[in-house]
Amino acid sequence: MKKMKKFFEHFLERESLFTNKALLLSHYVPSEILYREELISEIANILAPSLRVERPSNLFVYGKTGTGKTLSIKYILQSMDQIAKEREIPLKSIYVNCKLKRVADTEYRLIAQIIKAFGREVPATGLPTDEVYNIFYSLLDSKKQIVLLVLDEIDQLTKKMGDEMLYNLTRINAELKQSQICLIGISNNLVFAENLDPRVQSSLSEEELIFPPYNALQIQDILRQRCEQAFAPGVVEPGVVEKCAAYAAREHGDARRAIDLLRVAGELAERENSKTVALNHLDKAEEKIESDKIVNTVTSQPKQFQLVLYAILQLTPNKRPFFTGEIYELYSQVCKKAQFNVLTQRRISDILAEFDMLGIINAKIISKGRYGRTREVSVSLDEMMKIKLQELIEKSLKMNN
Repeated sequence: MKKMKKFFEHFLERESLFTNKALLLSHYVPSEILYREELISEIANILAPSLRVERPSNLFVYGKTGTGKTLSIKYILQSMDQIAKEREIPLKSIYVNCKLKRVADTEYRLIAQIIKAFGREVPATGLPTDEVYNIFYSLLDSKKQIVLLVLDEIDQLTKKMGDEMLYNLTRINAELKQSQICLIGISNNLVFAENLDPRVQSSLSEEELIFPPYNALQIQDILRQRCEQAFAPGVVEPGVVEKCAAYAAREHGDARRAIDLLRVAGELAERENSKTVALNHLDKAEEKIESDKIVNTVTSQPKQFQLVLYAILQLTPNKRPFFTGEIYELYSQVCKKAQFNVLTQRRISDILAEFDMLGIINAKIISKGRYGRTREVSVSLDEMMKIKLQELIEKSLKMNN
């Protein structure tokens, strides 16, 4: 206990490398958003009628991860909420991240989350869905107001429950007597809207905006802006910002990842009692974030994805590439052992293609002449990561029980 107390006392005596670490967290909204002025102006123009208590057009915003979509929407809504409060305008904005478990993984939970934003609680389960909708409608229509409902990662919503839920939300206004609701959808999936029911697509995408990726120079400016306020002067060594921006530009101009990278590099430097954030801290941060990303990706995938990956991990000790047929055979055995339904070989091929896209495996399509085509698969993970994933999947699927 004394040793632990001494450690924490020593930690508190040390001078932090950070002056305001909150500026490097994903939920932070800066007072100025660089390189998004035109898009912010467009969104503001679309949503401005709500301050006159007129329903604006539904808006659909898409672009790759870390291109400033969520940040820009939150920035605009904060300003609108402030004006609405000052002038007593009946405007309410609600933000829901559809990717979060227990928030939007069922229709019931999503509506319960929106009800919570109105200051009312409903049980996490137990009520009929119709009753939860009725509570939502009565709260929504209790007075004259405009409600701006932001559904971030909206594609995750349809992935979990189809587009019937979105259809219901786009039709709500016809049933309301006093209030009106405007939907703002945000998605990383550039073709998401094309796969929707045409009725939902036309209602949801009344206005559409695309956020392009940032380039390396733009990311450098964004990082410098955050660095100046987040770190003590002279802490970040020359070349760190540039290399951090280069890493992020390689990842399709993902500014959010660049900011995370800088924060983690700073945390690692502090743990080493370093006075500065150096290039080697950035390399270690890149390794750590990449590892965390793979773990989060795998654990958030459906059980069938995990079963396929588990079969692949069982084949890796052979130290040779293996083929779709081998994976499918072992996957079928794993499914039976874990008491899951066995998917078709074609569906497993689709899952392998997704793993390839995520960088977990390398899959090379090989022609076997009249016998068709197959994938030659190798795993792009180090041994420690393979063991870690295997243990996580076993725990997730309760395979040791």
